[in-house]
Amino acid sequence: MPLIPIGTSARGVSRWLVFVVMLVMGLIAVLLSLAMGSMDIGMPEVFRSLFVAEQTTEARVVHEIRLPRVLCGFITGGMLALAGALMQVLLRNPLAEPYVLGVSGGAAVFALAGMLIGLGTAWISVGAFIGAFVSMLLVFLLSRLGGDWNPLRILLTGIVVAAGWSAVISLLLVTSPAGQLHGMLFWLMGDLSYARYSHWYGLILIAVLLACMPLARALNLLVQGELQAASLGVSVLRLQYFIYFAAALLTAMAVMQAGSIGFVGLVIPHLVRLLFGSDHRLLLPVSVLAGGSLLVIADGLARTVIAPQQLPVGVLTAMIGVPLFLLLLQTTSMRQKP
Repeated sequence: MPLIPIGTSARGVSRWLVFVVMLVMGLIAVLLSLAMGSMDIGMPEVFRSLFVAEQTTEARVVHEIRLPRVLCGFITGGMLALAGALMQVLLRNPLAEPYVLGVSGGAAVFALAGMLIGLGTAWISVGAFIGAFVSMLLVFLLSRLGGDWNPLRILLTGIVVAAGWSAVISLLLVTSPAGQLHGMLFWLMGDLSYARYSHWYGLILIAVLLACMPLARALNLLVQGELQAASLGVSVLRLQYFIYFAAALLTAMAVMQAGSIGFVGLVIPHLVRLLFGSDHRLLLPVSVLAGGSLLVIADGLARTVIAPQQLPVGVLTAMIGVPLFLLLLQTTSMRQKP
């Protein structure tokens, strides 16, 4: 029995129609987030700032502050959602999420260490990426020792490595000066305040998604089980290697940008499955759009709720997503009852 059921794509609805609707919703989420913040900017001003060359204060706020942050947030959310969808296929476990490999723990240790020694924001981001990459390689190598490389060994190794990183994080927090704890805790809870937009992040997300799309059928088969996938011509080990490194790369890039933002990579793929089915030809691109939309809306609220102060965006993703997911799960269960 597959741990993640495969259903019909989009419940009989055209995949292209679903994709277009989600794309429009993503654009709406971006526009709403551009209007949210400590400075009240109406939607007409947002449109003028984007499409009319003006030198007003609102236009400068939109172009120089909010737009780079919103784009960075959308890409980060898309990366986490796509990584979560891939990890749930690799581990054949609906509770799998991007951080199950200890990637966020390794990134956090290196990033917090950089904060302690006074490195700048750019170097802290580089340190986070290095830490994530070290953790990815550590889990990969340890899970291959003394036995076959399989989902159970990957999961157990990732949990143990994550626990080790967690202990080091606790040590760093306990021994840190009180003046640095606020920034360190914000980073651990996920924060886009210091994120820097670059076209490379978007290109990496698009490249990984495009590389995954031709493998959608193989991913559908792998969910059913390794033996069944292999009997139908899927190169299981090669596909597992690809999923592992693709998901780890996406997670490392997301953590490098915004710290450890929870919930997005765990629940967004489930929401997409409940709404549209589990065909990965639709699940993967829609997860990217839904993850990006959720994160930019949450970040907009994080900048608005107690303005001019800001909340960690990771807190808002959980506050928005948990009740939404529970409501959708309950509604779906009621519909399935005879």
